[in-house]
Amino acid sequence: MTEPTLDWQAGDILASNGKVALVTGAARGIGLGIAAWLIAEGWRVVLADVDRERGSRVAKALGGNAWFVAMDVAQESQVMVGVAEVLGQFGRLDALINNAAIAEPHGTPLESLDLARWQRTLAVNLTGPMLLAKYCAPYLRAHCGSIVNICSTRAHQSEPHSEAYAASKGGLLALTHALALSLGPDIRVNAVSPGWIDSRDPRERRAEPLSEADHVQHPAGRVGTVEDVAALVGWLLSGCAGFVTGQEFVVDGGMTRKMIYI
Repeated sequence: MTEPTLDWQAGDILASNGKVALVTGAARGIGLGIAAWLIAEGWRVVLADVDRERGSRVAKALGGNAWFVAMDVAQESQVMVGVAEVLGQFGRLDALINNAAIAEPHGTPLESLDLARWQRTLAVNLTGPMLLAKYCAPYLRAHCGSIVNICSTRAHQSEPHSEAYAASKGGLLALTHALALSLGPDIRVNAVSPGWIDSRDPRERRAEPLSEADHVQHPAGRVGTVEDVAALVGWLLSGCAGFVTGQEFVVDGGMTRKMIYI
């Protein structure tokens, strides 16, 4: 199997700034984009994911400042062990990015929604971030660290058959401001809510580009990229955002402000 195609190569990576970030759901998509962006800014990044094979491969592709740990964020024992591994490897933790999620905005009709599917979605998308915050908090506090939760514009608007996903993201948004009050002032907690982000691997994006219609419907003139999300996460983790906590930042090209009549 070929290595994942990444937008960052080893030559772009700065010398380590000594800080360590844990990014969940980092084997692909937005999580991978965030991990790669932070590494390019000099962070040492732990990529956590349930996909052991791909997670190990992308960490290797990202170079020496990347390290992989297998983790199902919905399992408290795995979160506890995974965080302990991070501390054993690096001795510190400065940032937590809760990105892991079951992304099913177009899911099962309510009448057919299986309770186990509902519970699994909430376990990964909502309980997981709570567990990560719980076990990472003592180490983040020691370095005045930061948490960024990757929410979704689905916390505010929906399409049919999105009950589990919308509820989990709405809950995560509420969890964000609750954590900000509970963990402040030592730990800042914010949320980033992406809209339509083309999170496919670069090779797939080049092979099957989106249509012009996909882009022009956005007030910003284009569909979002993982880099758009990663850049904002990087800023939120920086000292430039030291007075920012408990907030939501929508990255959707203006779509949630666009009035649409059919």
